[in-house]
Amino acid sequence: MRVHLGSDHAGLDLKDHLVAWLAEHGYEPVDHGPFVYDAQDDYPVFCLRAAEAVASERVSGQDSLGVVIGGSGNGEQIAANKVRGIRCALAWSEETAALGRQHNDANVVSVGGRMHSLEEMTRFVEVFLTTDFSGDERHERRIGQLTSYQENGVLPPLPESAQGHPGSDA
Repeated sequence: MRVHLGSDHAGLDLKDHLVAWLAEHGYEPVDHGPFVYDAQDDYPVFCLRAAEAVASERVSGQDSLGVVIGGSGNGEQIAANKVRGIRCALAWSEETAALGRQHNDANVVSVGGRMHSLEEMTRFVEVFLTTDFSGDERHERRIGQLTSYQENGVLPPLPESAQGHPGSDA
């Protein structure tokens, strides 16, 4: 499986570590940068490229996944989620890494390089890469609602129980 990686300066060490770890574990890592430490670099430059590559390959039938890394992982997740077809989950535990795949069919994971040890973050990525989407109908339905909204900007219909309540559009 091909795994696309992008980061910023705060995630550079983990990204470099993961490139080697992935190759050692039978994955094909593709490093979208950065390649040198620059405290002024901009994470969108690298994370958008990693996410774009995942989206492009998945459209062509490949099962590629991605990893984006920053100080907290928040900005990197936001950047990746701007790419059509990408669902990026922020992982801060093994459980959140697994649930991102099982429930959300996430195809990119974001981790915070300043939030956890190298071993913990490597484990989060490993769990993400080795966990399958459950395929449960409720998760398929929810992903379908998000995909539809992304494509046409139309909100999903409110359930009967929400009709007429403050904040609803009825």
